Amino acid sequence: MRRVAVAGVRVEVRKLSVGRMDNNAYVLRDVGSDAALLIDAADDAPRLLAEIEGLRLAGIFTTHGHRDHWQALDAVADATGAPTWLHPADAAMVPRRADRPAADGAEIAFGAARVTMIATPGHTPGSTCLLLGGRHLFSGDTLFPGGPGSTRGDRRAFETIMASLRERLFVLDDATWVYPGHGDDSTIGAERPSLDEWQRRGW
Repeated sequence: MRRVAVAGVRVEVRKLSVGRMDNNAYVLRDVGSDAALLIDAADDAPRLLAEIEGLRLAGIFTTHGHRDHWQALDAVADATGAPTWLHPADAAMVPRRADRPAADGAEIAFGAARVTMIATPGHTPGSTCLLLGGRHLFSGDTLFPGGPGSTRGDRRAFETIMASLRERLFVLDDATWVYPGHGDDSTIGAERPSLDEWQRRGW
């Protein structure tokens, strides 16, 4: 768990590794109001519901349509009544219809805090990251320590995800903390020197 200050608002970031694929789910909480946002309701509804018990869940954001990132979505959304967000380009991949479309530049407020959506297609057509306060990036499966998310040998998708990295994410400050969809955290600065290497290797 981390606590960060964003424009005078204290936000608690809880990271949970859940399910057989060790997905990272994130609970962001405005410390001053107990309003919260859940990022990726991955496969462990009881644990996620226990984690958000007593909080006012403002929404559930799904970073992309791959099944391991939304297996608990129905259970958590039904139990809390919280609205859900997903990019329309990934809608066919998720059985539950999103209440609201994710869109580049759109914001989600939880208490006095808010996150901004950054469209980063490539891993999936609708992959979308969230930026908290300009320095905290929730990257889904778009960016990991050591490279971009898999594009499964699809050359066009690889070029798309690399463009998303260069044009959308690596314009951020080097100090920006990266919270990925699986595994350890990193920073933009730690990953930036490897961009050309990733391009050359092709994955």
